[in-house]
This record gives sequence, C-alpha cells and structure tokens, in this order.
Amino acid sequence: MAVELEPCGPDRREVIANLFQFYVHDFADFWVSRQADFQEDGRFGRYPPLDDYWDRPGGEALLIRADGRPAGFVLINREGHSGLACDFNMGEFFVGRPYRRAGVGRAAALAALRARPGLWEIAVARRNLPAQAFWLQVATVTGAVEALDRDDAHWNGPVLRLSVAG
Repeated sequence: MAVELEPCGPDRREVIANLFQFYVHDFADFWVSRQADFQEDGRFGRYPPLDDYWDRPGGEALLIRADGRPAGFVLINREGHSGLACDFNMGEFFVGRPYRRAGVGRAAALAALRARPGLWEIAVARRNLPAQAFWLQVATVTGAVEALDRDDAHWNGPVLRLSVAG
C-alpha cells in the first residue's frame, strides 16, 4: 500500500476532527475511568487541544493516506511529557482499523519522524500495550532510544525519547 502524509491546514480541520471520533472510540479501551462520554448528538465531545495543532506555534496536523484514501492522522507538537526539552512530540497518532497490520502505521510514523530530524518524544499510555510495542519497534529503527517511565499527574506510562538524524 502506498502511504503518504498530507499536511492539513486549518481549512481541513474537520477531516481530522471526524477521524478523531474513531480515535477516541478506540482509545477509550485504555482509559481507567470514563474520560469520554457521548454528547447529545451521539458523538464524542470535541477534543479540546485539537485546535492547538493549528493555532499554536510548532503544531502540525497530517492526514495519513493509504493508496490515496484517508487512513488516519499524525498530530505533532513541541510539548513533551518527560519535562525535558524536545524538538518534536508525537501528540496523537491514529490509523483506522481497516488499515492496521498492513504497514500503514509504520510507514506513516517513520515518514513523520524522518522528515523532522531532532529530538523526539513519544508518550504511550500505560494500558495501551499494543501501542507500546508498536512505538518501541518504530523508535528503534531510527536509532538509540531512551525509555522513561512516568507515573504522575502529568503522564502515566512510558515516554520514549529518540534522536532522529537528518
């Protein structure tokens, strides 16, 4: 499958917001408590920081396309979870179920990382074991990885720090 990352400007915000409904639905399996409820219109509420990817410096929204079709998204910012400085942070990453286990996620993740050389952070929720395995595998392809374990009010789970060469 051909995988591409397409920058999404503010005019394409709704595409990411629509895909985000599926992301929240999937991610709810890993929350300890009910952190997302259906609204009266039958949808999950709008994810508050989503607009930050267009409105704050350093935010980027990318649509993942697989064979030309929307397949997920990559959201990048500069606000890591370790408390240490980083150049880039994988804020949110989603591949829709029809495209999983076909190499789409790996190709998209590596494309995003390699296009932005520097120090990255990727934080993964403690209960999201499939994502932990995925990100560790992706991160080791790029080089040395430092894994920090956070369990505090800011984050609960591993934080991978990796340096991506240009």
